[in-house]
Amino acid sequence: MEYAYVTLIAAAALWGAAAGVLVARPAYRMSVEPEETWRDACPAGHPITGPAQGWLGAARCAGCAVPPVPVPPAPVAAGAAPGTGTHEVPGERRTADRPGAAERGGTGDPVAAVREPATYRFSPVVPAATALACAALAAAVGPRPELAVWLLLAPVAVLLALVDRNVHRLPDRLTLPLAAAAAALLGGAALLPGAGGSWPAALLGGLVLGAAYLVLFLVNPNGMGFGDVKLALSLGVALGWYGWEVLFVGAFAGFLLGAFYGLGLVLLRGAGRGTAIPFGPFMISGTLIGLLLGALSV
Repeated sequence: MEYAYVTLIAAAALWGAAAGVLVARPAYRMSVEPEETWRDACPAGHPITGPAQGWLGAARCAGCAVPPVPVPPAPVAAGAAPGTGTHEVPGERRTADRPGAAERGGTGDPVAAVREPATYRFSPVVPAATALACAALAAAVGPRPELAVWLLLAPVAVLLALVDRNVHRLPDRLTLPLAAAAAALLGGAALLPGAGGSWPAALLGGLVLGAAYLVLFLVNPNGMGFGDVKLALSLGVALGWYGWEVLFVGAFAGFLLGAFYGLGLVLLRGAGRGTAIPFGPFMISGTLIGLLLGALSV
């Protein structure tokens, strides 16, 4: 039994790490202002291609990861001093000819252009954090059927947190399907033996938390974004699964974490009352705390 429990946690961590690696590309593509279209090229201008119309794949652009092409010796014109000829790398333009080269500090050297890195803001912190969250959920929930739901939803939550951190935006393409998926998947989990929560309570929790955030938005639109309201629907479904106490704890933990972050900005960076902060990451972190406590109390 103990071996199976450890195996479950390890498998969840591996799943989280693999999913976290794939999160970087959609996070880069979706980190745009609301009036802009999703990014379809890397910072160096290479088109983003791959499975699912380029939404799935490694964080590093394949075009930017090509090793430098050896530069052949330049022909020397008659009467010219050695080393004064010009040359080009086959199939590559100079950095100075590429869009945005000056802004990126390009040198005009073709080899440097090929070496120039361009990533989708990949950081090992993201897969590590996703793996840690999934492992913690597996340790708290155990082999109950709702664990599969949490593991499926966790990478999407991380993606939302990254986009909100980057551009203070929670796209409808993620928030609304996440709420529907949470309700549907938990409905399926409730039909299986050993489920640790209540599906009707989950649905009601989503409505209650969404309504609470809607009231906050109507009272102070400048302090609460409507994307937070839509995110609250899915988070309320997840928290409500384990009961009203867990719903309150998770929601309160999100506000508490956000308040600590805001206080830190005021003390360390001199931020004012009008400074905008992305609240989605704190809502998601508070929900994780609530889920862990709720799973352990079942």
